[in-house]
Amino acid sequence: VQLQASGGGLVQPGGSLRLSCAAPGHTFSSYTMGWFRQAPGKAREFVSAFKLTNGHTYYGDSVKGRFTISRDRAKNTLYLQMNSLKTEDTAVYYCTAGRVIMTTLRDAQAYEYWGQGTQVTVSS
Repeated sequence: VQLQASGGGLVQPGGSLRLSCAAPGHTFSSYTMGWFRQAPGKAREFVSAFKLTNGHTYYGDSVKGRFTISRDRAKNTLYLQMNSLKTEDTAVYYCTAGRVIMTTLRDAQAYEYWGQGTQVTVSS
């Protein structure tokens, strides 16, 4: 199964970007899909998750109130709308999917499938 992340780029502080994650040919109906990010020299960090079974969403503390995760069922695509971007949001963003439980929702090791990553750079 291949996840295809896109939408990264260079944006100024305070700007917005929308990331997309497509899963061609595969429907993760009972999975949790989400986003992690990794900045140079740092561990992979939980950003957001979307439980496909009930539509519940979860966010890391550093992005809460600024980022919104959503899913287009018809397009089989996951999105991450990122607003009010800060320089500290600069990282490679990874799309992921897995049959995770609540206690491991924020643990990258709990997820089974990963996209190739898309670079987000926030700089003036």
